[in-house]
Amino acid sequence: MSGHSKWSTIKHKKAVTDQRRGALFTKLAREIIVAAREGGPDPEMNFRLRLATNNARASNMPNDNIDRAIKKGAGVASGDEQLHEVVYEGYAPGGAAILVQALTDNRNRTASEVRSRFTKAGGNLAESGAVSWGFDMKGAVRVTVDGMNPDDLALEAVDAGAEDFTIDGNAVEFTAARNDLAKLRSFLEGKSGVKIETAEFAMIPKTTVQLDPAKAQQALRLLDSLEELDDVQKVYTNADFPDEVLAAASR
Repeated sequence: MSGHSKWSTIKHKKAVTDQRRGALFTKLAREIIVAAREGGPDPEMNFRLRLATNNARASNMPNDNIDRAIKKGAGVASGDEQLHEVVYEGYAPGGAAILVQALTDNRNRTASEVRSRFTKAGGNLAESGAVSWGFDMKGAVRVTVDGMNPDDLALEAVDAGAEDFTIDGNAVEFTAARNDLAKLRSFLEGKSGVKIETAEFAMIPKTTVQLDPAKAQQALRLLDSLEELDDVQKVYTNADFPDEVLAAASR
């Protein structure tokens, strides 16, 4: 199991508390706004928007919130907030690469907050292009399976475009070429007993960096602190974490 998949699995195992649900809804709404602004308000014609709204519903975001975000992105609803997509690159303690994707209405504020988190955790922010070359944009789908063997589902999904998969109990995480994400999601959506938790575009590392336990703990704290920032949408890393560190983080 890759370092990315192991960390991703731990993130999904952590329940979203009531205190953080508001922050989660804000991140989901921002993605919907930008998707609607760029590709239009019809999810059937805008795949990015369809992914964003499906993920919002999977997180129990109210339909009214979703509709308001679509209207705001399409320019139907009023609102002065102009969101910009920005990417920050850096290194965690131990040398693992980190990509931070953000949506912000204030680039200076977000850059300052991200830099502060890197510095406090013993990492460092890098120039644009320093680590992004080590990642590929892929489609990523995570599902839970009930009533069928996850291994059988994984093998069937290969014919539907899945390039790789990771099985963790009754959960399966698939990766696919970017252009095959819609095909893979449609296949999984049509399988009885399969629930899609998330389907999205993700930056998948080409190779991973093994961290020792001490550096791994520092890196995990940095990743968590970055994800807590309101403007940060997604955080990716090529770190490969020791199992004992991830086990402790999941408790």
